[in-house]
Amino acid sequence: MEGAAPSREVKVLAGGIRRGGDARGYPFNLDFDFRMLAQFQNLSINNLGDPFIESNYGVHSRQFEVAVLDWFARLWDLKQDEYWGYITNGGTEGNLHGLLVGRELFPGGVIYASRESHYSVFKAARMYRVECVKINTLVSGEINCVDFKSKLLQNTGKPAIVNVNIGTNVKGAIDDLDRIITTLEKSGYQDRFYIHCDGALAGLMMPFIKQAPKVSFKKPIGSISVSGHKFMGCPVPCGVVITRLEHVKVLSMDIEYLSSRDATITGSRNGHAPMFLWYTLNKKGYRGLHKEVHKCLRNAHYLTTHLKDMGVSASLNALSSTVVFERPRDEAFVHKWQLACVGSIAHVVVMPNVNVEKLDDFVAELVVRRRSWNEGKDFSVPCIANDIGVENCLCGHHNKSGIA
Repeated sequence: MEGAAPSREVKVLAGGIRRGGDARGYPFNLDFDFRMLAQFQNLSINNLGDPFIESNYGVHSRQFEVAVLDWFARLWDLKQDEYWGYITNGGTEGNLHGLLVGRELFPGGVIYASRESHYSVFKAARMYRVECVKINTLVSGEINCVDFKSKLLQNTGKPAIVNVNIGTNVKGAIDDLDRIITTLEKSGYQDRFYIHCDGALAGLMMPFIKQAPKVSFKKPIGSISVSGHKFMGCPVPCGVVITRLEHVKVLSMDIEYLSSRDATITGSRNGHAPMFLWYTLNKKGYRGLHKEVHKCLRNAHYLTTHLKDMGVSASLNALSSTVVFERPRDEAFVHKWQLACVGSIAHVVVMPNVNVEKLDDFVAELVVRRRSWNEGKDFSVPCIANDIGVENCLCGHHNKSGIA
């Protein structure tokens, strides 16, 4: 009925949205409460153009955005007068921007990315019509630097634009940034490379792990991007990209219509997202984020051990909260828990809102359902050694401990 509130439709929608609480395969932190900011939901807040240059549009949250950007620049060791960045619509936009800066600095360059990089990296290569070379990976999902060097030496006449994964999409693997830099320099690419670090989830976790390799602008990298709605938690997709101020000049242009400059991908940008991120950073602080990072790591180790104890092949990379295990054979189970599956494996991303009790419920149901997948037959654990390594595979051929 025209003019009437679509209450029935809203109830149906709300029921579907509540399923998000069962999500285990996607890295969303659902532990947030922004009721304090509800008063701003009736405003159309748009951070048009450059976050550091105010436009003619008056309803913006630039002061919050710049405060968030300053926080991330300090986190990654870049001085306030040496960085530029903005709050994006998510990790994909951060990758698109970082790789675009690389292409503009090195026209004719080649993008190098591991085969386990996020699909947005290969999307960027297609959009920008840049040659893209895929690098093989180790079983862990980390880039294989031997193959990387081999492929660099096949293109010595062209600059290198390198995507470095700070946590791969499926296995949560951390590429070895220092070894990548050394490989570039030893292969003759001194001053002819640009590195973009895709830190969608783990990029915000690494700084709070003492033994983690340092991701820093003190090293010769060009940009870093992270997602805001993943580890930090946010009701809307968002992210942060930081680059060097000297680099972004190749993209920035005056826009008379805005009475501002712009070097962003989208131009118009969600003005609520900076407020959500600012609120979270101020509420939790370094200490709160440190606590959540280590909670996730502990719970990920707990889940991995629990799965193996129940006879399920599973693996966990060091410094990661992404637990990889054998792919369930029941699509209804996959759908219920919203698992992300690739080939013979699936994963659970342990986030701050996922406690031990929730993990126990997941494993208990998995074990019960797993028995029914081979009704009438002798149960056999599938072999996924090629995906997670022989030491983690509990199939009949590789299981030396007798667990089943």
